Amino acid sequence: EMEIKESFKLLLLNNANRVLGIYHASEGGSVGTIVDIRFLLTVALITNSCKFIIAAHNHPSGNLHPSNADIKMTEKLKSAAAILEIQLLDHIILSTESYFSFADEGLL
Repeated sequence: EMEIKESFKLLLLNNANRVLGIYHASEGGSVGTIVDIRFLLTVALITNSCKFIIAAHNHPSGNLHPSNADIKMTEKLKSAAAILEIQLLDHIILSTESYFSFADEGLL
């Protein structure tokens, strides 16, 4: 399924980096999915003790390079989460072969 359609998930973590839950935020087609940042942060806020989040989505094409939309969404999510005292630890793009980490590449 990772090579068929794009999907976006949010990992919710507490202060000890314990996973509190995984939220399946959206599912799209072969070239994209729509992510509502306000809704993501609402889920983080109602998840008891959520202090950190990790965003993850796949690229069915296998191209791990983040799109302009990926970069803009990550910047918006990081800024909005910071206002709520929630830290975006990473945004990971996955393929069946490998991954791209915004944190590892110094983009957070």
